[in-house]
Amino acid sequence: MSITTTTMLAQQIASTRSRRRRPNSGTPRRTGGRWTAVVSGRVEIFMNHDARISSVLEVNRSAVPEPARSDTQEGLTIAEAARRTGVSVHTLRYYERAGLVVTTVDRTAGGRRRYQQRDLDWIVVCTKLRATGMPIKTIRRYAEMVSAGPGNEQERLALMEAHRADVTAKLAELEENLTLIDRKINIYRGRLAAGDADQLWAPPP
Repeated sequence: MSITTTTMLAQQIASTRSRRRRPNSGTPRRTGGRWTAVVSGRVEIFMNHDARISSVLEVNRSAVPEPARSDTQEGLTIAEAARRTGVSVHTLRYYERAGLVVTTVDRTAGGRRRYQQRDLDWIVVCTKLRATGMPIKTIRRYAEMVSAGPGNEQERLALMEAHRADVTAKLAELEENLTLIDRKINIYRGRLAAGDADQLWAPPP
């Protein structure tokens, strides 16, 4: 064998070994049940059988920041929360502006509200208190006490007892008014059944 032929064979063998040692950047290889790709000769990405990335190593050795919250994160949109609680979207926004909520409503990275069950439960409480006549400032005060945590339960009790007394008084007044309405209904029914409804009192002409 000539010296030239021997030299050419040696170069081919060295080239083949070099290619085996240095795979193309980004080319995946199967190694011990995992897929490995070398990116720019320094970043390895290990993937399992369904090709999902499981870890990233040697990325400048710096801490990787947590990903921003996605617009598809768990929670209800404001429209869904409105339907679930029976109030309007405007009311939900007002509750936040007026300081009637006890926890900050979650937001997506895009700034959209995401309501959790705790938010819905509190909205129901607010609507019940408002429907029974509790002033906005009192609901705000109650929300502030709940947000503050333990230690003010006696104040919360006093606030609720005072509101209950107001509701009870209003119920008594409504009951009295309802009695008058029922009496009128019975009079009209009786006169119509007797055929002398025209004899009912009417203001003089």
